[in-house]
Amino acid sequence: MADFDAQGFIRDNPAAVLATRRADGRIQTSPIVGAIDDDGLIAISTRETAAKTRNLRRDPWATLTFLNPQFYGSWLHVEGPAEVISLPDAMEPLVTYYRSLSGEHPDWDEYRQSMTDQKRVILRVKIEGAVGTLG
Repeated sequence: MADFDAQGFIRDNPAAVLATRRADGRIQTSPIVGAIDDDGLIAISTRETAAKTRNLRRDPWATLTFLNPQFYGSWLHVEGPAEVISLPDAMEPLVTYYRSLSGEHPDWDEYRQSMTDQKRVILRVKIEGAVGTLG
């Protein structure tokens, strides 16, 4: 499956489950909403204090399963190296993330303040492997 197909599926079906590895080797899963950023990477907004953030700082490999809204049928499993971008560097990627999923925010100053107050980060995952049933 080409990355282009994976990126298109993610754009149309952003709901996913992210799997990361805990310090003891067990798997941590988290429901997320993913977007494709300008570099073709999967972008995820989360908090600096989230388990997934700590896990990816320690072991920067992510696995995601994207599901269609009906659950059964098309799905996509991707994996690849991940990076964590913290504030202040994360602010513009957070704006891009919001825009790609929801369009324009009614008050960008308020949004930026909320991202700061919540200590938001952007996780970025490069798609190095993809399998699934698209169609």
